[in-house]
Amino acid sequence: MTRATRVVLSYPEALSKWGRDQVESPRYVNYLRKVVDDLRVGSEFEEFADVGCCGDSLDIRFRVEAVEGGDEMGPETDVAFTTRVADHDGGWKVQSAAGPNAESGRRS
Repeated sequence: MTRATRVVLSYPEALSKWGRDQVESPRYVNYLRKVVDDLRVGSEFEEFADVGCCGDSLDIRFRVEAVEGGDEMGPETDVAFTTRVADHDGGWKVQSAAGPNAESGRRS
């Protein structure tokens, strides 16, 4: 196996600005370098973005759009992002009408 020099991943264009900020952060890119093991163009995988101590996780479906230079990620692999037209449900229920306190009538 050889290390990829560059990988382009896409996520749904409906992902919020907050979600984009999370997945494009250096810490999350480092995480992806460790867990993504199928670098075939077109392969898809789902990962989560932590929303902290106050709720559910945000589940994001990524797709491998391009790979240059190898077939596995390493610490030096450049990870770039793009968007694609796709539904995005996610698992995020924090502070939403679908959240755990939706029926309680309690307000934050």
